[in-house]
Amino acid sequence: MSTWVQEIKDRLEGDRVIWMVALILSVWSLLSVYSAISSLAVKAGGNSTKFLTKQGILLLLGLGVIYIVHRINYKYFARLANVVYVLAVIALVLTLVMGSDINDAKRWLEIPFVGLTLQTSDFAKVALVMWVAKELHLRREHLDDFKNEVVPILLRIAIVCGLILPADLSTALLLGAVTVGMLVVGGVPWSSIFRIGGLSIALGMGLYGLGKVSPELFPRFGTWTSRIEQHIGFTTGGAGHVASEGEYQIELAQVAIHNGGLLPSGPGTGTSRNFLPHPYSDMIYAFIIEEWGAIIGGLGLLLIYLILLYRTIIAAKNCDRPFGSYLAMGLGMMITIQALINMAVAVRLFPTTGQPLPLVSYGGTSILFTCLSIGMILAVSRAPLLAKK
Repeated sequence: MSTWVQEIKDRLEGDRVIWMVALILSVWSLLSVYSAISSLAVKAGGNSTKFLTKQGILLLLGLGVIYIVHRINYKYFARLANVVYVLAVIALVLTLVMGSDINDAKRWLEIPFVGLTLQTSDFAKVALVMWVAKELHLRREHLDDFKNEVVPILLRIAIVCGLILPADLSTALLLGAVTVGMLVVGGVPWSSIFRIGGLSIALGMGLYGLGKVSPELFPRFGTWTSRIEQHIGFTTGGAGHVASEGEYQIELAQVAIHNGGLLPSGPGTGTSRNFLPHPYSDMIYAFIIEEWGAIIGGLGLLLIYLILLYRTIIAAKNCDRPFGSYLAMGLGMMITIQALINMAVAVRLFPTTGQPLPLVSYGGTSILFTCLSIGMILAVSRAPLLAKK
């Protein structure tokens, strides 16, 4: 084996399977985004290379983030958890007050002097998982005390999810589900988990009633309810029925999946990029199945994310401290559940959400914060190797 190959292997520490997953998803992203981006390129003057270059630079930056973060002792993340949590809350508040308003949703905050925008919910997801992991570590001996130990964690979770909710319901629900999953992993008794479930249902019903009475409180309330009602069949087609944007996207995604068949036809062969809205981001899973077939593109991509989750579980199990285990599990669940939601939307199991496919969809902050999460998971998986040195 050549010296430089061995040197690379020596520097890429941690779980090698997770490294391979990150590399495979990055290459798949480049191939699929370049093939799917033509509709966006036409609007920009027909230069698809521009978007490929941007995606390539983001992925290289992301891999750089993974490398830098995975070399850090994961115990330092616990020391930063409180500060990062406060910064996330401040960023979310600023986004609600002065964020860029797109489709009645304030999700992006412009970074001064550089002209770039940050989707603050991506930052908040990582920050909240870090903070919950630290709190579970500190309170692990007393988690049977629901009022004094679990409720303070829930209140902090509710603050972050509540700040995300007005502009991005699906991300708020995703983050809520992940953090409750962390509570289960952390040893919170099932009786408390059922109480949390009951409180969540009551809160959801209250918000639904409030939105019906005062829809101006939630500018996107009509979009949320129409998508959910159409998905579960409360709104049916008929004479004069006009499909919503969400219905239209999913119907065209079904066409793309049907055209894909079982076996791959190859990169660049997909035609749904000419009619499928957002084939490079929200609906990239359907586009991948069209080009790579249901076996490789559909089941293969699903298997890759499940492998990532499995290797994350192994890393969490082998970690020497509860904080590292909780951190890895929270980040692994966040990436995997987000991927499953994106796939479920494409195959009509979920209503349209707008969740990108982690590390695959075209985008900016989503890629970088997904890579940050993977780097932190690798830092946890690297800890047992450091202990042996």
